[in-house]
Amino acid sequence: MSKNYLITGGAGFIGSNYVARLLKRSEKVTIYDNLSRAGAPRNLAWLRETFGENAFRLIIGDVREAALLTESSREAKVIVHLAGQVAVTTSVTHPREDFEANALGTFNVLEAARLSERKSVVIYASTNKVYGGMEDVALAEEPTRWRYADLPLGCPETQPLDFHSPYGCSKGAGDQYVRDYARIYGLPSVVLRQSCIYGPRQFGVEDQGWLAWMIIAALTGRPLTIYGDGKQVRDVLHVDDLLDAYDLAIAKIDTVKGQVFNLGGGPQNVISIWAEFGSLLERLLGKPIPVARGDWRPGDQRVYVSDIRKAEHELGWKPKIGVEEGVGRLFEWVRGNRDLF
Repeated sequence: MSKNYLITGGAGFIGSNYVARLLKRSEKVTIYDNLSRAGAPRNLAWLRETFGENAFRLIIGDVREAALLTESSREAKVIVHLAGQVAVTTSVTHPREDFEANALGTFNVLEAARLSERKSVVIYASTNKVYGGMEDVALAEEPTRWRYADLPLGCPETQPLDFHSPYGCSKGAGDQYVRDYARIYGLPSVVLRQSCIYGPRQFGVEDQGWLAWMIIAALTGRPLTIYGDGKQVRDVLHVDDLLDAYDLAIAKIDTVKGQVFNLGGGPQNVISIWAEFGSLLERLLGKPIPVARGDWRPGDQRVYVSDIRKAEHELGWKPKIGVEEGVGRLFEWVRGNRDLF
């Protein structure tokens, strides 16, 4: 029997990919989105072309609109909360907007779920930024990357929280609210602390979605700036692998509600943002890529790698798409859809 899903931010990168997956399974889907992101109209057009004009319900709304969100969520069995302000740099420039979109927006989602007729499952897309700069973790420098000196399997969920940057604070506040609503109200909710997610339908910009942005810039001849030394390391996760984890968390909600999981590529899917990724991108492009250099940006971790053993153990999940394969797929998608950029 099909469930009734509400996807906040359903016209965004992750959201549109998940909506497509759900529609292929004949689920009932409502997209709740304010359409503020540049790629949202293009993603909606793609969903309508692929699945039909009436395949899903669209509510143009903001998560800051509590009454509309509550009314829109009344029938939802599952709420996947992806909407919000997504860039650290924007949060530094506009901290109030960031707080209202992320902290207040998540609170509104939780209240909508608590007040709904179905006691909705809530899946919250949190972020590795809740761990802050991890200054207490020793680093080692190698020729093309930084690495954790003493965490070979990555950052575990037990790493102390340190909400560095307004973005880290607003997402972290939401993260803790989601946990506490499971404790206090018995709400079946799960926190997924996501690392660097990439894949098709990602209209990356310099401040967010760096891997997609660099591919887009390389293919369209836009200027590229590398901030810091280019040896910052991230574990990267293809969106298809991420969505497998969403499905598993929903399917196993009775045993995993109230829990927190790190979701990233893990130690097997690590790349430095230019010293290593740059050479991979130049190989795909077939020519050198000129770049400018800039200073380190606030809150930019030298290393972030997820320890994903808890998700492997409790969800039965692990990434299937390796870095080279996934980057190659995204490169071909951008190259085949240049008209979208």
